[in-house]
Amino acid sequence: MSGRMLSCRLLLLLGLLLLCKGQEESGGGESCDNFTDLNLSHCFMGTVLYVRLLLYTRSNLDCGRELDHHHPSSQPLFNVSRPTAFVIHGYRPTGAPPIWIDHLVQLLAEQEDMNVIVVDWNKGAANLNYFTAVTYTRDAAHNLTGFIETMQEEGASLSSVHLLGVSLGAHLAGFVGANLHGKIGRITGLDPAGPMFTSAIPEERLDPTDAMFVDVLHTDMDSFGLRGTHGHIDFYANGGADQPGCPKTIFSGKAYFVCDHQRSMLLFLCALNRTCSLTGYPCSSYSDFLEGRCLQCEAFKPAPCPVLGYDMSQWRDTLLKLGQTRAFFSTTSTLPYRKMSYRVDMVTWNQYLRWGVVYIRLHSGKNFTEARIDHKQLRFEQYTSSRLLAQFDEDLQQVHKISMRINTGNVIGPRYKIRLLRIRFTPLERPERPRMCRFDIILEENIEVTFRPLPCGSGL
Repeated sequence: MSGRMLSCRLLLLLGLLLLCKGQEESGGGESCDNFTDLNLSHCFMGTVLYVRLLLYTRSNLDCGRELDHHHPSSQPLFNVSRPTAFVIHGYRPTGAPPIWIDHLVQLLAEQEDMNVIVVDWNKGAANLNYFTAVTYTRDAAHNLTGFIETMQEEGASLSSVHLLGVSLGAHLAGFVGANLHGKIGRITGLDPAGPMFTSAIPEERLDPTDAMFVDVLHTDMDSFGLRGTHGHIDFYANGGADQPGCPKTIFSGKAYFVCDHQRSMLLFLCALNRTCSLTGYPCSSYSDFLEGRCLQCEAFKPAPCPVLGYDMSQWRDTLLKLGQTRAFFSTTSTLPYRKMSYRVDMVTWNQYLRWGVVYIRLHSGKNFTEARIDHKQLRFEQYTSSRLLAQFDEDLQQVHKISMRINTGNVIGPRYKIRLLRIRFTPLERPERPRMCRFDIILEENIEVTFRPLPCGSGL
């Protein structure tokens, strides 16, 4: 056999293998149903609402199947006995598919064996006029409500339905829940849209009565997101407004407008992926949280403080009893976003009243991480107990020494000493780690002092 003929046969065999593989991946030769991909020309001309429902299961994670609105069980991959999560996107000013769709579908399917249905209303959401997209949310909600009612007729339970809405999609989810009289199992709102909803009454936006359980994450309340409390629990990342690492000036282009808003999805994906654990501390305000006033979660014991993510089962009943809970956490600017938090309790003995900013540095070998507690100047006076929240960007498993500095701004005159009768460090998200203590430390204002921590006694 000539080399040329052998090469041709090998190429033919390779082509057949690739063809078979493609047919296998797409379900035996059927083409995949993909999210509607539009462009700016569609947005300028305007689109008319058309809702498509794309099904993904563990059997077809890479190949969506469009469902018949009136006969969902005609699709053999759809199983009404499984839980069903609906992913609902928001306003699409460019018409392009959301870049996070595939990742979210994959991670939801990892949580449990479920139907994941992407609600593709890109025709409708893709309009240059945002107000047009807002008006379409009601029609899209009516469409989705009918589909869920059909699911129910075919044997599905409303309590096993989870609507996950992003931005404008959060309100769309709320409308569906209201149409079904709050009997949907759960609605998750990721930074619900603010424009056109700021002054809306509960019936005109997402609110806790829309489902049996509603959880909300806020990241951009001062721009594209909605202020306030709209679920049984509302998580506020970094206070719910400006996010670390996002541009602060308009000269950064598109990122200046969308970075904070998009952070809600990045944080939720991270939580689903279990690469970060973001604990929310119930509190009345972010400033009270930063001042260390809300670091205990007595209402949830024996469970810890609520953690952002998919599984809310260990907090759900308590949250429903509490009504509406506001929970705060801080993050870093990049993956894995999580900060390591310590509650720092100090007893000071000072002859002179001092005000200052506290710097704390943890050392582990050659590695270190620093917290700067500077959201307000702290007051140090005689025989006073102070509680601080120290948040570090890195989690050092073993702390060998600690450095402290109290900056008072005093640049002239004598440097006064600040005496700590006791200081105690309690790791908040790592309760299995021992608390660290030290007694009778003399600090000189604006000068760093380093000491080795000791294990705390049982009574400290």
